[in-house]
Amino acid sequence: MKAIAFVDYENIWTGMQERGYKLAPELLVQALQQYAQRTDKDLLAIYLFANFDREEFWRTQTTFEKTNVFTRHVYGKNNYSNTDLRRNAADLELMLEALEILLTRPSTVDVFVLLSGDGDFLPLIRKIRAWGKEVRVIGVDGSVHHSLQPYCESTGIVTEMLSFGSDEEYHPEADLEQALGILAQIQMRLPYVASTKARTALSERLARPVTQVKELIRYALREKILIEREHSDPSLRIGRTKIYLLNIEHPVVQANLGPLIEEIRERYARLEQ
Repeated sequence: MKAIAFVDYENIWTGMQERGYKLAPELLVQALQQYAQRTDKDLLAIYLFANFDREEFWRTQTTFEKTNVFTRHVYGKNNYSNTDLRRNAADLELMLEALEILLTRPSTVDVFVLLSGDGDFLPLIRKIRAWGKEVRVIGVDGSVHHSLQPYCESTGIVTEMLSFGSDEEYHPEADLEQALGILAQIQMRLPYVASTKARTALSERLARPVTQVKELIRYALREKILIEREHSDPSLRIGRTKIYLLNIEHPVVQANLGPLIEEIRERYARLEQ
């Protein structure tokens, strides 16, 4: 059977990240190819949709293109007003591309494989089935909308993708240099770096699950590269919050931040006042 795969990459990537796994482009393509072989499908093409402006997806578009994946960059901002995000932009463009193939080249495809758990794709699935084509939905366990459950593939492809990276041992020191730069950037914009803000930013920009980010922070605290402190803020309901300070006297911090050290030192002095 001839098949085409459509990948809502951000949906799959986010679902796996929430479960503590980092999805590499090569693993996704490898898993799809193995799925096609196991189910006797002739996988003609893979179309992948994502906002490649996101820092965690940096250079992944090139990697996908090298593995013969047709990427579709779905930019995040509304260029006309330069304000709002384009809501569901990837979903809409994925549906348009799938419908174009369905309407203009129906004889070339027997099965549409959809990698996503987003319930917004239900109208697309109904239209494809109305044309007499099969649909296979593959999503991350626990992240598939109930309306898509009847069309879900139970072949364990996502489980395989999870298992590909599950034995990887995390070394926080490998992310330390980039993490220090991220925390310094936040400190230059905000009065202080709240612990929640730090974990969220590090997870997104390092493309690491929260479990690994917490391990990274524990490592930095243990090595006295970071300092943890309770900070009073009357604008908060509870009046205080936990913050992280870069230990600007630490040689690792000085080596990585260079000329920013003095400006951060001044900011910390104002924070004390």
